[in-house]
Amino acid sequence: MKNFETFSGVVAPLDRANVDTDAILPKQYMKLISKYGYGDYLFDNWRYEDEGQPGDDCSLRPLAKDFVLNKASFRSAQILLCRENFGCGSSREHAPWALRDFGIKVLISSSFAEIFQGNCLKNGLLPVVLAKSRVDQLFDLAEAELPLTLTVDLLGQRVVSPDGEVDIFEIDAFRKKCLLEGLDEISVALEHANDVRAYELRRRLSEPWLFPE
Repeated sequence: MKNFETFSGVVAPLDRANVDTDAILPKQYMKLISKYGYGDYLFDNWRYEDEGQPGDDCSLRPLAKDFVLNKASFRSAQILLCRENFGCGSSREHAPWALRDFGIKVLISSSFAEIFQGNCLKNGLLPVVLAKSRVDQLFDLAEAELPLTLTVDLLGQRVVSPDGEVDIFEIDAFRKKCLLEGLDEISVALEHANDVRAYELRRRLSEPWLFPE
């Protein structure tokens, strides 16, 4: 994963509650086994007027002109503003992959589905939880100011609005470290490789019957 650095990005407001993982990335793309290459299929049923299939050349497909990510102001959005319970439904790690591959780095909502939230953090995405009243205000700002740009400072756990207003968010210390340093779970384990080998050696000496030759 890439290190998460402070950045300012365009906010795309997705004004729909209870967006499930099938809406984020429809089921026909679950058969793909790569971790990358899903950006064109993000919100497939909403972004396009036809039904897509893996391998389609999405540049040839008709766009749904009213969908937020198809509008010129939001095509380069890096922050997705969401309503409550975003990422509900089935546990599909493909959903965060599609958001990441599109270019989304941060999601802001009043609540996320728990498993989806964890999958985001494991794949370099930052889900920011703010009070519902503040999320409502940000939606109003996004409609009044096109495009709205926010600055996200993970180290300081802050979201800064153009008017200087600062929102503080919470994040687990371990997940924060992983995002800041670009570490996935395997990378974290490898940092302790010597300790793991030493432990295995001690077990072999103390309980050799567990390690048949």
